[in-house]
Amino acid sequence: MIPTPLSMVAEQCAGVLLDALHSAAESDVAGQSAADELVSTVVTDNRQVVAGSLFVAIKGERVDGNNYAGAALAAGAVGVLTDNPQAAQDSGAAPERIIAVSDSVTAMGNLAREQLVQVRQQGRPDFTVVAVTGSVGKTTTKDLLAALLAERGPIVAPPNSFNNPIGLPLTVLRADAHTATLVLEMGADHVGNIEYLTRIAPPDVAIVLIVARAHLGEFGGIDNVARAKSELVRGAREGAPVILNGDDVRVVAMSEYAHGPVLYFSTRGRTLEAGLKAAIYASDIQVSGSEHAAFTLHTPAGAAPVQLALVGEHHVANALAAAAAAYAVGISVDHIAQVLSTTGPVSAHRMAISSVRGATIIDDAYNANPDSMRAGIRALARLGRGKRTVAVLGKMNELGEHSAAEHRAIGRIVAEEGVQLLFTVGKDPDMQELRAEAELASAQAGGSLTTQMFSNVDEIIAELPTLIAPGDVVLLKGSNASLVWTIADALAERDSAARPAQEALGVEGE
Repeated sequence: MIPTPLSMVAEQCAGVLLDALHSAAESDVAGQSAADELVSTVVTDNRQVVAGSLFVAIKGERVDGNNYAGAALAAGAVGVLTDNPQAAQDSGAAPERIIAVSDSVTAMGNLAREQLVQVRQQGRPDFTVVAVTGSVGKTTTKDLLAALLAERGPIVAPPNSFNNPIGLPLTVLRADAHTATLVLEMGADHVGNIEYLTRIAPPDVAIVLIVARAHLGEFGGIDNVARAKSELVRGAREGAPVILNGDDVRVVAMSEYAHGPVLYFSTRGRTLEAGLKAAIYASDIQVSGSEHAAFTLHTPAGAAPVQLALVGEHHVANALAAAAAAYAVGISVDHIAQVLSTTGPVSAHRMAISSVRGATIIDDAYNANPDSMRAGIRALARLGRGKRTVAVLGKMNELGEHSAAEHRAIGRIVAEEGVQLLFTVGKDPDMQELRAEAELASAQAGGSLTTQMFSNVDEIIAELPTLIAPGDVVLLKGSNASLVWTIADALAERDSAARPAQEALGVEGE
């Protein structure tokens, strides 16, 4: 952020700096009061406090940040932003360093919005905000954008999936006068979520990837999912290029809300439905035995070959979306192709391939919806061709009344793709439906699927190492709340602990 006096931060938050008169009376030897001290960074975790920090105290489900306000100031924070100033004071925070607001999260959003205005006014003339949304692929596309757009100069992009009313402002507040590009990921589980985020950070380039069946229970249907994603296009700045998936009719329809030029991307070639043309498209898509896709990237400025470092054919669409945004801001096609060919997984638990004691682990466990679950299972089948394939699946959350049917459909996909071992996590009825449907579909097709249900992730973490063997290919996939991602972490931890012992004994690790 632009270094800003604490008193001005209070104004930008629409808050009140407590005991300002006392602060002035207690000014230091140099005559500077707490209100005059500069805030240069914002944190929500007191363990991340550095000199110049503003600590935002947020009360969560398990932890109340107000209890750590005093500790944050003791660690060097300039001030505390809180909607419970009494609790902050009770923890030892001095009142002259407390900004009182009605809601800490909203106030942080206000601060991010005002700071972004300052960055635009005081920063580089070529400063650009690029934002991406979609039901699937946001984080991977964000990571590709960060790699591609670093060519422009200093870049800020969110770690992992900082795409909500807390994570997005924290990302925005990392931008300063030197930043050339701010990459943002915008997520939603209700209509209006992205509209709010675009009020904080209206993008100069807007990207919509796909409208899929994620959060159906929260949204109330696929049409509301589309409406929510369209809020990114509606909230873009005047003249902003809009990058739309030409293979998704619901995304194509968002072109009517664009305030600037529309560029379509497509995995199916240049010609789209209704006479439209894709500006950025792929041809000659080929997928290797290691599940890496190769294709020819076409742009209005020329074409170049790409060999994705990411695993899974579904990443071709994400790569095209990122390429379209890079093209829109002037990156050469040769540089785009080179970066796409060398950028592997960055954020954790997203189609990360590793070897654990001779078994290949496909860790795509960060989250799941019906479309990403299908893509993961198909990638497992292709990558595991000629080997034993194992699917470790957790529940897909927030599907509402569609949940049972969607889980049964995934069970059929497991059978159709010839998966040999299916381990389900949790006793939820939907997971029982998935397992039963997989068994039925496999039996009807004459398959040899074996299934096993585990009550929780602790059970499968304890047993999985004995259930998989060298040469197996294992997919880990489930919604974040299913905790399947902890299985990946546990396997990695055990493997790293075992390797030093193997090396000490002179045993070659598998």
